[in-house]
Amino acid sequence: MNPQLKLLLIWMLNALALLAVASFVPGITVASFTDALIAAFCLGLVNALIRPLLLLLTLPVTMLTLGLFIFVINGLLFWFVGSELKGFVVDSFWHGVLGALLYSIFSWALSSAAAQLIRKHEVSND
Repeated sequence: MNPQLKLLLIWMLNALALLAVASFVPGITVASFTDALIAAFCLGLVNALIRPLLLLLTLPVTMLTLGLFIFVINGLLFWFVGSELKGFVVDSFWHGVLGALLYSIFSWALSSAAAQLIRKHEVSND
């Protein structure tokens, strides 16, 4: 599969995962699919650029809590993106923690399902 097409598919699936999270968590709202696309893009940037630095800086605390502090970091970043965008709102830190957890699960499930479908399609075309 074309790498650009794969990236676009993952971006769309992450936007769908964000819409699913908003339907499950009452403290998270997404105004439209366009806002979900923007939020998914921003979450991807934040997770790629800021999260590794925060994980490195908080490594001692993360080790003391046996990795549980990563939930705090994920929740804070999710809440941060929700506070910066108009169409994506995260009401509180705890909604951010739950939203980040569900977003990870939904995104993983959708990406795994899409990867299996792509593999089946590629095998059947060979």
